[in-house]
Amino acid sequence: MVDTASKKETVLKIVEVLAEHKGNDILGLSIGDHCSWTDYFIIVTATSTAHLKSLHKYVRQFLRKHGIEPLSRQKVIEDDTWILIDCGCFVVHIMDKEKRLFYELEKLWYMGEVIYPSKSSKSSPSSYS
Repeated sequence: MVDTASKKETVLKIVEVLAEHKGNDILGLSIGDHCSWTDYFIIVTATSTAHLKSLHKYVRQFLRKHGIEPLSRQKVIEDDTWILIDCGCFVVHIMDKEKRLFYELEKLWYMGEVIYPSKSSKSSPSSYS
């Protein structure tokens, strides 16, 4: 994944996987113009610990199927309430509702361009500017 179009296409395919498996409030952000270490964030809310683990499993299957290797082992933050998958040019954040509300990544990266807002998404970076 070198060119911008294929990166964005991959991010949107991951978003589809998350949507197919009932991820909530999915948000795809293009942050490359404002960030030196990644180009995209994918943020999704899981409804339970089991759902969080399931979403993680489906994302990992997609990555494996497409030959994408995360830069390091995924990071599980705070007892299965946030899983971060760093693939270099994009980072997937699978969070429970409380963590998502507490950390407000959408607010932190408000200057990013929304490339995918789920229909159920209540927040977007532009609502913070």
